[in-house]
Amino acid sequence: MMTSKTSEHTLCSLLFETTDNYEDNLQTLLTLLTQTEENSIIVAPEVCLTSFDYENMDAMLGFASKATAAIKKASHKKIIILTMLEEKEEKVFNFVKVFYNGEVVFQRAKARLFRFGDEDKYMQEGSDDDFKIVEVAGIKLALFVCFELRFKELWQKAEGADVIAVPSWWGKLRTKHFKILTEALAVMNQCYVVASDSANDECTAMSGVITPQGDALRNGNRPCLEVKYDKKEIALMRRYMDVGIK
Repeated sequence: MMTSKTSEHTLCSLLFETTDNYEDNLQTLLTLLTQTEENSIIVAPEVCLTSFDYENMDAMLGFASKATAAIKKASHKKIIILTMLEEKEEKVFNFVKVFYNGEVVFQRAKARLFRFGDEDKYMQEGSDDDFKIVEVAGIKLALFVCFELRFKELWQKAEGADVIAVPSWWGKLRTKHFKILTEALAVMNQCYVVASDSANDECTAMSGVITPQGDALRNGNRPCLEVKYDKKEIALMRRYMDVGIK
């Protein structure tokens, strides 16, 4: 999708804990969004509003429409990326959504479910065919949802992106994997990676922004890490180390 271009953007990785209270989680997200600058590209953790609350499936699915409406209102001059479980044609999917200027300008279902966590028992997989680069406000975006980060064929589909967003609910036991994969993705694609993982105890809490040079800036104890986006850094890296990425 093509939209109006703007020269100054800020990349924001969010880090916060998801509680049992959906409303509180939404308010936490909305509060953080108000603290970001115009023209920000903001990535929140996977299912940050509900977690994988399978025991309350109906309530979780019902909350998606309310959350979507609220985030649309918060997306004026901001690109917001997150996932939520939602029902479509009587099947449950984990949709990654891109909000911009009051609209959902792109969404697709998570294509690779984490079977070790029984995701396949509660959800349907999306299609690899829907994995594509989408242009919003002049920025070419690619989206990985957590476990998808492990599949090299999806890495190839992301080639040429300016920014790769990775909303995740990544297990703490595999923290090293998350760090290696997000940093390698930036180096391999010579672009920015904005990764957002949950602050819940079971997760890595390793939200951060990785530059085209491979420099990893992690949130630490900051709920929102902001890094200036510089298109020239992408062009410089691709010219300096020419591996054929356009």
